[in-house]
Amino acid sequence: MATDDLRLRDASAVLDKAADENFPVAPFFLPRAWRDDLMAVYGVVRLIDDIGDGDLDPAAGHAARLGVDPAGARDPLRMLDAVEADLREVFGGGEAGHPLVRSLAAPAGRGTLTLDPFLGLIAANRQDQHVGRYETYDDLVAYCALSANPIGRLVLAITGTETPERVRRSDAVCTALQIVEHIQDVAEDLRRDRIYLPIEDMKRFHVSEPDLAAPTAGASVRALVAFETERARRLLNEGTPLVGSVHGRLKLLLTGFVAGGRAAVRAIVASGYDVLPGPPKPTKPRLLREAGAVLRGEG
Repeated sequence: MATDDLRLRDASAVLDKAADENFPVAPFFLPRAWRDDLMAVYGVVRLIDDIGDGDLDPAAGHAARLGVDPAGARDPLRMLDAVEADLREVFGGGEAGHPLVRSLAAPAGRGTLTLDPFLGLIAANRQDQHVGRYETYDDLVAYCALSANPIGRLVLAITGTETPERVRRSDAVCTALQIVEHIQDVAEDLRRDRIYLPIEDMKRFHVSEPDLAAPTAGASVRALVAFETERARRLLNEGTPLVGSVHGRLKLLLTGFVAGGRAAVRAIVASGYDVLPGPPKPTKPRLLREAGAVLRGEG
């Protein structure tokens, strides 16, 4: 297979994951220019996260595209360093080695995007390599400021709608979505030796790490999950006025983000807060109902 074909295959394998996300990445109703920029951002964000989570196929060509020797393909920190160097290249006006990073050349060249949000995402994934527990809720929120909030800021940048108030609301939505995802993925994260439920809250509800490894949740775990879910719901509600501050197709896009979070919260509640057998997922009818409620401004 030709080198260009390999490059296309490896990049496509990352981009194809967009269909599995809790929220729409670049829906058809958006202007083509926005869709192109959003997919370019998604590809790099997914690449960074896959490296940090150890989900990137080391046999694929990603390491070579980033200038990393085969021995370093399994080293997340080396790979993250290489992605950062590639990003600095493209934002400096040069040509990146990885095709997913190279796809940012157009929005970077126009000044639509800046490097800082991507550096935050890389910092979060570096942190994941040596921090697997968070003592307090504030510690977790600080992590989300790196791992989640840059996404909303990138969306506002692409659509040219940044204001301080919108950034604040966006940060609330993004942090809420990240916390909801952590709640859904307690069992999966534990297999990676990561727990995103604050230790102080685990102690408060008398939950131990072995409790989180059980096939199903006991009463204490359910109470803890209910507590964290309510926190995420309140944070999501705090950010929801962002939707009403914009118009047109962007309003539909942001509605999808908020509705996805609300529907995920509903799914967790419907599971009886037992997230240990697997992540509770919302149904499409529930997503549509939540989207309608967000558009109507209902709480």
